[in-house]
Amino acid sequence: MQYKQLGDSDLLVSELCLGTMNYGDQNTLEEAEKQLDYAVDQGINFIDTAEMYPAPTRAETQGKTEEYIGHWLSKQRRDQFIIGTKVSGPSGDQTLPITWIRDGKSRIDRQNIQEAVEGSLRRLQTDYIDLYQIHWPDRYVPLFGAPDYDPRYQRETVPILEQLEAFADLVKAGKIRYLGVSNETPWGLCEFCHLAKQFGLPKIVSIQNAFNLTNRVFQIHLAEACHFHNVGLIAYSTLAFGHLSGKYLSQTPAGSRLDLFPGFDRRYHKPYFQEAVKAYVEIAHQYGLTPVQLALAFVRSRWFVASTIIGASTIEQLKENLSCLDIELSPEILAEIDKVHARYPNPTP
Repeated sequence: MQYKQLGDSDLLVSELCLGTMNYGDQNTLEEAEKQLDYAVDQGINFIDTAEMYPAPTRAETQGKTEEYIGHWLSKQRRDQFIIGTKVSGPSGDQTLPITWIRDGKSRIDRQNIQEAVEGSLRRLQTDYIDLYQIHWPDRYVPLFGAPDYDPRYQRETVPILEQLEAFADLVKAGKIRYLGVSNETPWGLCEFCHLAKQFGLPKIVSIQNAFNLTNRVFQIHLAEACHFHNVGLIAYSTLAFGHLSGKYLSQTPAGSRLDLFPGFDRRYHKPYFQEAVKAYVEIAHQYGLTPVQLALAFVRSRWFVASTIIGASTIEQLKENLSCLDIELSPEILAEIDKVHARYPNPTP
C-alpha cells in the first residue's frame, strides 16, 4: 500500500480508501467491523462516509453508517485513521427530496453546517473529523448523470464565501481539520480556492467525483484545475456501480445492489454503456485479469488520483478489490483501453 499527501494538507492517505455506504443497510454492524478490520490489516488508513449514508438514503436508516464506524472507531487508536465524512446539500432532485435530514433544511449555511458536524461527531464517537466534504454543491449543477448545465435551473444559493467562513470557525474550534468538496465543477473548485486565498480562509484539499473507465470527464477540465490548485481527487464510483465487474452483463444477481434497489443506477442507463463494459471485460480476460482488477488498476494509474474508493458488501469482494494493488497496467493494456474509450467515449458522465 502506498500513501499520498492529500492536496496541500498534512494528511497521508492510503491509495485505496474504504467506501462504506453499504453499512447499515446491506451490511450489519458485525459485517462492517469485519470489513474495517480486514481493510486496516491490508494498510488502508482512509475511511469515507457521509451523514446521509447508507445509500440509497432513507429516513429509517440515515446515519447508521456513521454509527457503525463510530462503534468500531471507539475501540481503535483514533490518530491512526483518516476519517472523511460529508454534509448533505439541498436536493436538486424534486422526485427525491431529503426531508428527514434536519427536517429538510439542508442549505450549506452556518446553522446547518454546525448541526451536521455535531451530528457526525456524535455518531462517529470522535472529537474531530479529518476531512469534511460538501457532498454536492449548494447551488444548482447537473448531478449524477443529469443533462448538461442549463442556467434556467439556477436557484438561490448560499454564497461560497459564507460557506467557507462557517467552515473556518469549525477548523478553529478543532472539530474539522481539512475541507473538501464532492460532485463539484471546475468553476466551483476554482471559486473555492480563489476565495480561500483572497480572504485567508481554509482551502479545499480534495474533490470527490466519479471517475472510472466509462466516465473520464474529470480528466478533461477538472484535472487541470486540480493540478494548479493542488487539490487531490478521491475517485468514487470506480466500478460504475458494480457494472465494470461484468456481473450485470447477462443478468442481475440475487442480492446485488441492482436487485435490492432497482433503478438506483439510473446514471448508467445510457446508450453504448453496456457495449463499453463488455469491451473492457474482454480486455481484462485477454490479459488474465478480472474486470474488477482492470477497472481499479486503471483508476489507480491516473496521476491526478490521490485515493481510489473501493466498496464491498462481502469480504470476498473486498479482497478482490484490494488485489488491484498487485496490478500495474502495461502500455499494451492501456492502449487497448484507450481504443475502447475512443469508440465509446464517456457513455456515463
